Amino acid sequence: MLTEPVDGVPPVVDTPAALNAAAEALAAGTGPVAVDTERASGYRYSQRAYLVQLRREGSGTALVDPIALKGELDPLVPALADTEWVLHAASQDLPCLAELDLHPSQLFDTELAGRLAGFDRVSLGALVERMLGYQLEKGHSAADWSKRPLPEDWLVYAALDVELLVALRDEMHAELERQNKLDWAFEEFEAVRTAEPPPPRAEPWRRTSGIHKVRSPQQLAAVRSLWQARDEFARERDIAPGRVLPDSSIVLAAQSNPKSEGDLVAMPVFGGRQQRRRASMWLQALRAARRLTKEELPSASTPNDGPPPTNRWSDRDPAAAARLTAARAALNAIAEEHSLPVENLLLPDLVRRTCWTPPEEISTASVAELLRTKGAREWQITLTAEAFCQALLATPAEES
Repeated sequence: MLTEPVDGVPPVVDTPAALNAAAEALAAGTGPVAVDTERASGYRYSQRAYLVQLRREGSGTALVDPIALKGELDPLVPALADTEWVLHAASQDLPCLAELDLHPSQLFDTELAGRLAGFDRVSLGALVERMLGYQLEKGHSAADWSKRPLPEDWLVYAALDVELLVALRDEMHAELERQNKLDWAFEEFEAVRTAEPPPPRAEPWRRTSGIHKVRSPQQLAAVRSLWQARDEFARERDIAPGRVLPDSSIVLAAQSNPKSEGDLVAMPVFGGRQQRRRASMWLQALRAARRLTKEELPSASTPNDGPPPTNRWSDRDPAAAARLTAARAALNAIAEEHSLPVENLLLPDLVRRTCWTPPEEISTASVAELLRTKGAREWQITLTAEAFCQALLATPAEES
């Protein structure tokens, strides 16, 4: 069990002078830089970083407080230029690092490396134990990192997250090289590094947990109105929406349709002290939903620009169902042969969309080009294009 950083817990970098000193130390170090962040997702509306951890050979560990520094981490930009950043599950950290104007020029993702290596457990703790023989104590990953001052045991945890990251990177590099997957990995790392932010959802309120219990357009309008009121309140105060009002309470209010403050506060959760203070806001949202015309009510089904649920394919398009069955079988076989998760071989959504609407001319070349335009990497195309092409030629008779 690894319980303390080898050099002890460094003081938090929370002043411009300390930041300059940390940047100079990092610039003087050698080799890759281990990078991690801590957020407060379950407590705050934003996904900003509340702590940035950095470690490099010869420079030690730096625990940087971007809140105390008002997000001004400019000295780190030249210090980290042209270095390889080592992160675990980089797609989770890169957006909040980008908000601080920190962008890697090279990337190694140990979590993604574990997936490509075919390991069944790819958490940081599992990989460190498997590859390095250490156990990491994971006790504060879901803590409220916006809290100040940060407790000492939290800082120990944060420092340990980057303590062995470069050593893990070296072991995973060797493992991928042994499996002849190193080139695949670097293609994947580059795709993560250069990925564009996902577009905002058209109707994010439809992801309210439990919304499947709401049937009528009028009730859906109530869910939407309450969700939007909660989202505006949470965003203005930087509070996680679920801490303002649980999804279950939104669904319950939409189903019950309370007409007065008394009716509302008689319901579970709404009778609490904080919710009583907000009762007028929730009632106003419900009344706004009731005033909508029939044309203004949301549709009962979720708008979808893709294919229908796959369990309906056999009835709606038997040929597409046959293609999907054949494609899944072929891709599963390739993934098993190369000890890969099938979702890392080709994105399931890309497979579904292609099977539902295949190219007009089905050939290995046309399938390869379609996959390329949809963002598949060259190693994925090389492994799958021919088999995927054959699957797209499947017919219902062949499938049965």
